[in-house]
Amino acid sequence: MMLAMQQTRAVSRRSFFLGSMGVAGAYCLRANPLGLPIGCQTWPVREAIGKDLDGTLQELAGMGFERIEMCSPAGYAKMGFGPLEQLKPAELREKIHAAGLGCESCHFGFGELRDHLDERLDFANELGLKQMIIATFWLPKEAKISDWMHAVDEANKLGERAQKAGIQLGFHNHDFEFHKIDGELIYDKLMAEFDPKFVKMQFQVNVIGLGYQAADFFEKYPGRFISIHLQDWSPTQKKDVALGQGIVDWKRLWAAAKKSGAKNYFVEVDRDDLKASAQFLKGLS
Repeated sequence: MMLAMQQTRAVSRRSFFLGSMGVAGAYCLRANPLGLPIGCQTWPVREAIGKDLDGTLQELAGMGFERIEMCSPAGYAKMGFGPLEQLKPAELREKIHAAGLGCESCHFGFGELRDHLDERLDFANELGLKQMIIATFWLPKEAKISDWMHAVDEANKLGERAQKAGIQLGFHNHDFEFHKIDGELIYDKLMAEFDPKFVKMQFQVNVIGLGYQAADFFEKYPGRFISIHLQDWSPTQKKDVALGQGIVDWKRLWAAAKKSGAKNYFVEVDRDDLKASAQFLKGLS
């Protein structure tokens, strides 16, 4: 009888606890990787976001995402984000929050930051951003290492100005940075020349398709990263796939990511693979 009463009280306490948290709170008892909200880059929904902002944001929230990373409406105007220029940053922030999402990061073209930094900093602060990410330098394939270093010097100066405005500048890699010039990996050269205070790195995981693993760089350059772009890679299909369906060693990646300094991470896969990727991340601990 006493055992039954104890069990009843235990169940009652648990029911009260879960009931007071609500369904969403109870679900969040499952830890997300790094204990950070699950984020999504908006590039995969670029064809929809300018046509139906509210609906697209609600769709992402419904998939399980808690944060989004924007693309600059001005810099990406021809790639689906142009209609968002009609909104003031504060209005855009309100719509994001209304969908139950947060936004602390945004991609920008290198040219727009060089030519319009003050305007973009105003946009970032009004939107509530903590970081501004250079999408890449977009140098031609035949660029010399001196061209890369000239761009790095410009980025360091932009980063210093951004930091004075309360924003951390970051740099996002593509495949370009994982080629070699005169036997030296461009990415390693960038890491040697970027000012670690003014320019942090956003690592794009899908360079595993070129044979490079994010974990190796997190361990080699601890504390130098601000963010991670998540993809998985299928060698047989030779393309990005939903997270957990490729060859990325996620256990090792997250262990190394603890040393990286990353403040957030964003899924960037095909739109049809977003929901499965969010579910995969929610199943990790």
